[in-house]
Amino acid sequence: MVRPFVRCTLWNRTCAFSGEPLAELTVDRKWASIKHDKAKNDAGKSRQRAVLTKDICNAVKLAGPDSNMNPRLALAISTAKKNQVPKSSIEAAIARGQGLSATGAALESVTLEAILPSSVATVIECQTDNKLRALAELRLLIKEAGGTVSPIGYLFEKKGRIIFQKKEGIGADEMLEPALEAGALDVVEDDQGRVILFTEPARTMTTAESLAKTLDMEIEESDIIWDPNEDTKVALDDEEAAQKFNGFLDELQEVTGIQGIYTNWSKGTVSDDVWADLQSKVAV
Repeated sequence: MVRPFVRCTLWNRTCAFSGEPLAELTVDRKWASIKHDKAKNDAGKSRQRAVLTKDICNAVKLAGPDSNMNPRLALAISTAKKNQVPKSSIEAAIARGQGLSATGAALESVTLEAILPSSVATVIECQTDNKLRALAELRLLIKEAGGTVSPIGYLFEKKGRIIFQKKEGIGADEMLEPALEAGALDVVEDDQGRVILFTEPARTMTTAESLAKTLDMEIEESDIIWDPNEDTKVALDDEEAAQKFNGFLDELQEVTGIQGIYTNWSKGTVSDDVWADLQSKVAV
């Protein structure tokens, strides 16, 4: 059957084509828009869940799994519940903070190094009760993103990182002297006014506890990170490649037990919005 000839006006231009009825085209476009919005919304929720469960995990690591004795954990759990994080995810985060899976099995640490498109070196850290399964899942995601597993650890330096909660009257300048005496390598202040210390990995916890006690400050986060070497950082200049990398990071957030993602990128010429979104999904 010959399709009807249709004339329509789009953006003040007149065009003619032979195709599906206009009603069907409108529905298709509307459905595509709905799917796109839903995917974007789901990715945002997944990212928020990852942040909230990480807060729970960190709280357990710092002060134990009993929320009655750990006010920070109680607050983290309450915030997660308000944001509709499933009970199973909360329980899994509490267990992970103790080095256990949701079933009580001991977790193993897995580290995978890879090169992603635009030559960005990436280190992925994960805790799992099934090392082979976790490695297979991560390798597949890297391959699908156009990357390759490759030893790139030499492009980074492992450091201890301690983030203190903001306290009136104490900034990087006030923290510098006692921090250096306690064994810190560097002291900086972020745009939220929080003081951040870097230490030798083995001295992270002792330095954090010593300064927290001396200065009466609360530890917000204490972990070991992969800090990229400044002279080997890669500028992100390709907007399309950056967007694809963004999608890869969203996929990683869905992997159970991801502890940290570290990259050696720098902003380059990509837009501020894309750069901010990328930074929000990695540890460094």
